[in-house]
Amino acid sequence: DFSLDSIDKAFKTVTSQRGSLGAYTNRLEHTFNYNTRASLEQLGSRSRLEDLDLPKAVSEKKKQEVLVGYKNFMMREQIQEEIKGVARLIDEVYSRFGFPYHVELSTRPENSIGSDEDWKIATDGLRNALEDLELPYTVNEGDGAFYGPKIDFHLQDSIGRTWQCGTIQLDFQLPARFEAEFTGADGEKHRPIMIHRVIYGSIERFIGILTEHYAGRFPVWLAPVQVKVLSVSEKNSRYAQQVCENLRKADIRCELDIRSEKLGYKIREARLQRVPYLVIVGEKEEETKLISVRNRDGEEGKQDLGQMTVEMLTERISRECTASGEAS
Repeated sequence: DFSLDSIDKAFKTVTSQRGSLGAYTNRLEHTFNYNTRASLEQLGSRSRLEDLDLPKAVSEKKKQEVLVGYKNFMMREQIQEEIKGVARLIDEVYSRFGFPYHVELSTRPENSIGSDEDWKIATDGLRNALEDLELPYTVNEGDGAFYGPKIDFHLQDSIGRTWQCGTIQLDFQLPARFEAEFTGADGEKHRPIMIHRVIYGSIERFIGILTEHYAGRFPVWLAPVQVKVLSVSEKNSRYAQQVCENLRKADIRCELDIRSEKLGYKIREARLQRVPYLVIVGEKEEETKLISVRNRDGEEGKQDLGQMTVEMLTERISRECTASGEAS
């Protein structure tokens, strides 16, 4: 569904700089791919990846895409637990971004392939997983994929619009067409079932939804630029550069503005860019080795945080990011 390259490209398109979304998605993607491998390795009696037999016509590259590229293989009796695992992952992602959502279970359409037995097993597996997780859902009769039923996750943005992004689909047909098999605990060949899972949908579309949801005011943990350092005059440029370098060393995403423009102009421009923190350095700050800080999200009249050290600002940002993670 997506790659880290596409994530970076999409985020740069919207923000002109790679933000923390790529890093967060990287962690989730690594976790899910690891779990995908693990689930395959646990098929039957700890079956190995090489026990999954695919036709020789399938290239090694394609084989790896089938094994770990956004798909998950399992035995029939594993359907419910695997679906619950993917649903928890989707919940973690959407909660982290602050999206409420609702869930739909889509059943067999009129034009479909596969046996009645397979469709019943698949649909019951999805339904039971949702009920085990105590996730409220509605049934969307006849809106499943032609190859299997699905669970759709609909995000709700800050102005009440809904967007279908995440989905979990069960597929009995693709493993059969690939003639995929694994060796079970009984020593016999068995056919796995595949889960197709999508977290974001189109990553470019998701970034657009996310940007509109926050109206560009990304929370500190997600903001592509967390701090912008502004010099009062050219005389303070060197100190401003030093402050920016120290912030970057502390893993703060920071930009520097030492243009020979009026300070008011630079502040207005940075506020329009919705940067969470503005750092202003002039002669007083340089003499005291401090920085003056303004907070985008402070109450009206309380956005000026006064002077502090660079270390105090980095600690403040770190606490905000940590609190955001715990809240989600």
